[in-house]
Amino acid sequence: MTAVGTVPVPEPVEGPGARLPAVGRAVTEADLVLAHEPLPAAEVVAGAPATAIAVLDDTGDREIGIWEMTPGAATDTEADELFVVLSGRATIAFEDPSLADLEIGPGSVVRLAEGMRTTWTVTETLRKVYIA
Repeated sequence: MTAVGTVPVPEPVEGPGARLPAVGRAVTEADLVLAHEPLPAAEVVAGAPATAIAVLDDTGDREIGIWEMTPGAATDTEADELFVVLSGRATIAFEDPSLADLEIGPGSVVRLAEGMRTTWTVTETLRKVYIA
């Protein structure tokens, strides 16, 4: 981190495959190219989904970033998280039978709680901004 006067200014952040903008600069989310990694076989339910992440900020006790998953289905154990879908489409099925499946797409705002067991079925590469 560098300082301007007495105000600290974060350095540009490097995400896998993406250079994120410095303070006072902008980039469109579509221009962020993320490096995908296959999911562990034990998590894959169908297809060959891969995920990518670019952490935008991880100061304090919260992390903010961009996450992406390619088509396929996979299980997950969630963290406390709030996210907004930027692009793509998916269904989130909950292991808890009291929760209905969620159909999500651009503009969906979703809150998940730590420990929730889910199955994500992505039909169009899903990109979201998350706070966890």
